[in-house]
Amino acid sequence: MEEKKLYRSRANRTFLGICGGLAEYFGKDATLFRLIFLLLLVCTGFVPFGLAYLLAYFIMPLEPENK
Repeated sequence: MEEKKLYRSRANRTFLGICGGLAEYFGKDATLFRLIFLLLLVCTGFVPFGLAYLLAYFIMPLEPENK
């Protein structure tokens, strides 16, 4: 059984690959994650989710090329 790991996506990326990586991890469409993130970003005044996105960029490793 292969262990699932959370990575920033190399292939499914619009900006930094965070939403694409989450979509691949959970097996959902990346557009759904992008829309939810955008809605939460606008509704909270940009600061909490904007900082969370940047923090995720530094914490989540980039997907290995040989995956």
